[in-house]
Amino acid sequence: MQKAEFIKHINESLNSKSFAKLVISVPRSKSSELKKITIRLVEIKLESKLSFNYTYQTNDITKNFDLDNYETEVFEYLGNSFRNGVLLTAEADYRLSYSKKMVARLEKNKASTTGIKSKNHDKKKNRFVQIKNNKYLKSLGVITEKHVIAPNMHDKFKQINKYVETIDGIIKASSLKNKKSLRLIDMGSGKGYLTFAVYDYLVNTLNIEASITGVEMREDLVNLCNNIAKDCNFDGLNFSTGSIENYKTEKVDILIALHACDTATDDAIYKGISSNAEIIITAPCCHKQIRKQFDVKNELQDVVKFGILEERQAEIVTDTIRSLMLEANQYKTQVFEFIADAHTHKNVMIVGTKSDKKLDRKKYLDKIDSLKSVFGVKYHYLENLFKNNN
Repeated sequence: MQKAEFIKHINESLNSKSFAKLVISVPRSKSSELKKITIRLVEIKLESKLSFNYTYQTNDITKNFDLDNYETEVFEYLGNSFRNGVLLTAEADYRLSYSKKMVARLEKNKASTTGIKSKNHDKKKNRFVQIKNNKYLKSLGVITEKHVIAPNMHDKFKQINKYVETIDGIIKASSLKNKKSLRLIDMGSGKGYLTFAVYDYLVNTLNIEASITGVEMREDLVNLCNNIAKDCNFDGLNFSTGSIENYKTEKVDILIALHACDTATDDAIYKGISSNAEIIITAPCCHKQIRKQFDVKNELQDVVKFGILEERQAEIVTDTIRSLMLEANQYKTQVFEFIADAHTHKNVMIVGTKSDKKLDRKKYLDKIDSLKSVFGVKYHYLENLFKNNN
C-alpha cells in the first residue's frame, strides 16, 4: 500500500534525525475550509513532538502529537480529505499523490533540504522495545507486517516501552544490578505483552540469563503465549495455567503482578514476601475489599459521602496499607504513576525492594492499625494472609 510505504519513510526519517517537514495539501473539495496541514518537529518540555499546523481559510490551529501516535492523524487526512503529501528529509524528498480517481502514486526525488541539524531533534526518543523484526509484537498484533505500530496500538506500545524502562531502572537500583541470571514470575500475565518485552530486554539487550514464568488463569492465553515464545526461540520463557492464590512459588528474584484484581494483588505481594523475592512489583486493579468495610464517623465523613470519592479513597487506603505491609517486612517501598493516565487508568505502581536496613516492623503495623481505625476498617486481606499462615 502506497500510504503505508509513505508512513514508513516518515518513521525512518524521524528515527535517523533526517526529518525536515511534512506538508499535506490539495483538498479534494474546493469548498473545504481546511487548506493545508504543515507538520514540523518541535521540542516541548524536553520531549520531541510533531507539531501539526492546520491552515484554514481565516485562521490557523496547532496541535502537537507524540512521535508514537501521529500516524492516525496522517492517515485520516492524506488520501481522504487531501490528495497530496510531501515529505522533506535530508536524504530525499517523497511525494504521495492521488489522482482524481484516487489512484495513489509514490515518488522519490533528490533532497531539496540539506544540512538538517535542529536543536529540537537532538534528543532521540529512547525505545527500550525495538520494533524492527520484532516477532512477538507482530504475533500479538502490536505492530503490522510492515513493522509499524498498528493504528489502534500506539498507547499499548507506549505502555510496554515505559514498563520495560521502569523495570530496567528498578533492577539497576537494586542488589540485582550485577547478577547475570534472574528468576522472575509474572502473576496474571494475561496476553503477555509486558512479559515478552521484559524477557526480550533482559536476555537480548542486557545479556542476562533470565527465566520467566507467566501465570495466567485463561488456558487459551497460556497456549497462545507458549506458542509465541516457542516461535521466538525464547527458551527461558514459559506460561502456566493457574491462579495467583493457588500458585506454588519457589525462590524468585523478582515477582510481578500487574492489574491483578482486588485481593489477587495481595496474594501476589504475600507470595513475593514469602519467597523472599528481592523485588516485588505490582500495579493494583480494583479495590473492593476495603471499600465494603468503610464506616467513617469522623471529619472524613464528607470525603466518602459520594460514591466516586469513596472509591478513590478506598484505592488510596488499600494501597497505603499494602505499602506499609511491605515496609513491615523489610522492603523499601515506592508508589508512583508509571505511565500517563491517558494511556491506561491502571497506572499506579507499588514497588518493594528488599532492604538491608533493619526496619521496625511494629512501627509499620501500628500505622496500619491507626489507618484502619480512621476509616472504620476491621481487617485488610493482606494482613490476614500473614496472620493465618504464620
